[in-house]
Amino acid sequence: MTHLPHASSQIYYAGSFRELVSTPFCGEINAMCWMRELRGDFSEIAGKIEPDETIRTLDAAELLELSLTEQGQLAREIILDDLKRLEAHGASPVLNLIRHYERDDAYPFFPTDVYSFHVDRSPVPTDTFLCTYYGEPSELLPNAQGIQKVLIPEIRDELKKRYRGPEEGFESFLSEHFFDLHYMPKPGAQPLSLGRGHLWRLAVDHPESTVLPCLHRAPQEKNGQNRLLLIC
Repeated sequence: MTHLPHASSQIYYAGSFRELVSTPFCGEINAMCWMRELRGDFSEIAGKIEPDETIRTLDAAELLELSLTEQGQLAREIILDDLKRLEAHGASPVLNLIRHYERDDAYPFFPTDVYSFHVDRSPVPTDTFLCTYYGEPSELLPNAQGIQKVLIPEIRDELKKRYRGPEEGFESFLSEHFFDLHYMPKPGAQPLSLGRGHLWRLAVDHPESTVLPCLHRAPQEKNGQNRLLLIC
């Protein structure tokens, strides 16, 4: 399936893996995509594996053990090649078969699970890579179309009620519980599907970053359809 996301000034489309990993983020650009029309039957791989209760991580050995048709074998080779490329780049990719993610209900009015638009944070320079091979694709929210939830007065007031600590420790409380990583779409916002088969590189919030981190979220899975996702 080829899915061309809507044009956005913050997305750069690379023509190869080398261009994807070597082009620096700059200005408004905080998301890069290597567009691909992949051959092979990825649904066969997803259907051959029994998922765990929520998420099952698959390694290369497990993939190679699968008995697949010719189309399934083509899909497997693409996945293995992506894993090798990213590992050679110095990343640590994992392949997940996802039934669903755990929901966060510690603060019902403010879930901090991956179904909420959020940014990734790291203490060291890094990027997030992801590719949905099968199932519902992840979504991106243009930064101009989102607002940090902790800046919304009614949400901030409710968090302060739950905090009940000294004023000087409130910002640390927000960071420690990951509240400051989450965003709400503004009225009229138009999230962008990342599509299937495309390899994405997203900017992360880290000390040396010169661009805004990319807002993204996991989709709501369709009943009975697991997601096959590469991420690192």
